[in-house]
Amino acid sequence: MIQIVTTTDGSHTIYVPELKEHYHSMHGAFQESEFIFMKNGYDTCNADPVNILEIGFGTGLNVLLTAHRSLAEKKKVFYTTLEKYPLDKEITGKLNHHIYTGIRGKELSDKIHGSEWGKMIDILPFFWLLKIRCDLTKDDIGGLYDLVYFDAYGPDKQPEMWSENVLKKISDVTKSNGIFITYSCKGEVKRKLREYGFKVTLIQGPPGKRHIIRAIKILK
Repeated sequence: MIQIVTTTDGSHTIYVPELKEHYHSMHGAFQESEFIFMKNGYDTCNADPVNILEIGFGTGLNVLLTAHRSLAEKKKVFYTTLEKYPLDKEITGKLNHHIYTGIRGKELSDKIHGSEWGKMIDILPFFWLLKIRCDLTKDDIGGLYDLVYFDAYGPDKQPEMWSENVLKKISDVTKSNGIFITYSCKGEVKRKLREYGFKVTLIQGPPGKRHIIRAIKILK
């Protein structure tokens, strides 16, 4: 049975005993998401409005942090997130991520987790969310995106999510000059991204990770 555990920075993550894997770094779930997907993803994307694709809704932490940014900046965000195995509300309702996103954090978190799957929902006046249940190894992706958060389980635990099949699908829906950001820095991931039209850069990672990948789509 999955468990809620507390990471070093005090924020919660999920532990899956069957995979012997955590959803986030034990050095800090909030710290990791803020550093990788916000500082080195969202904050580097100049598109306005910005269309975001997330691979791996998980605990909803990346959505929450992005919605918080949208609220502060009054920047239009259209956010699509994919998940094969959504967490039960009994679990998401106990997570403490909202305490990291200001006085409206709990409201935002409740709206995000309470929003209907398969329907575009206006979470805020500037933030729209579409949650899709799907298996990316089998299902196609719609839309075109300025920014991709790739937050699936690691290549060692879920290699099919890092396959040429999946990365090509992502490339096909990433706009020219679109940004792909992920916590992985595996050589095979870099090779596949380059093959599908991305310029790949290794950048310094958060605590516990030496490097992460940020890639820019250079081919249409």
